[in-house]
Amino acid sequence: MKLELIFLGPPACGKGTQTNMLAEYLDFPHIDTGSLLRTEIAKQSKDGIIAKSFIDKGQLVPPELVGNIIKNRLTKEDCAKGYILDGYPRSLAQAELLEKINSEIDKEKAVFKAIYFDIDTQILIDRIVNRQSCPKCGEIYNKKFKPSKVENICDHCNVELKTRADDNEEIAKARFETYYRETAPLIEFYQNKNLLYKIDANGSINEVWERLIKVINE
Repeated sequence: MKLELIFLGPPACGKGTQTNMLAEYLDFPHIDTGSLLRTEIAKQSKDGIIAKSFIDKGQLVPPELVGNIIKNRLTKEDCAKGYILDGYPRSLAQAELLEKINSEIDKEKAVFKAIYFDIDTQILIDRIVNRQSCPKCGEIYNKKFKPSKVENICDHCNVELKTRADDNEEIAKARFETYYRETAPLIEFYQNKNLLYKIDANGSINEVWERLIKVINE
């Protein structure tokens, strides 16, 4: 049976790490909507050209266009058994559009799960302000929770790790305010449909992974 998975949770809650692991575990495509949009622009597809015209003007890409790009991706053969959708939906309007997309492309019965990473906000702030990344391979580290073997050096590439300029406490708090205002209503939306699966995202990567696998296998 086809398994359709989306993930909800505030910035730095661990979604990226867990969804990458899960995609490999399930052999499902991990569809990052940001990367998907950039790919369409880079290959100059019809949708990509239109999307770029909005971005170049500093405007948001219309939700219908984003939805069309996502729909085209979800109809690919590698999504036949299921998919992991990352970064979408982020609003109630997008959630309703995704429901419509799935109803149009599903040829057989599918199981849809919205997995919510529940975590203490102060832990998230600590994660953000201590976060580092490799500019070459993209590996994410954390000086407090997941340090590199050699301080400030990537374990794989042996290059100096970088810290984003916006990874500070003030900006982190603002991002959480935006999240809870715009995205948190999705929790209630999926809960009312009995599609929400909440997991405790506090703890180590392995602890969260075990909780996630339990939810996937329910």
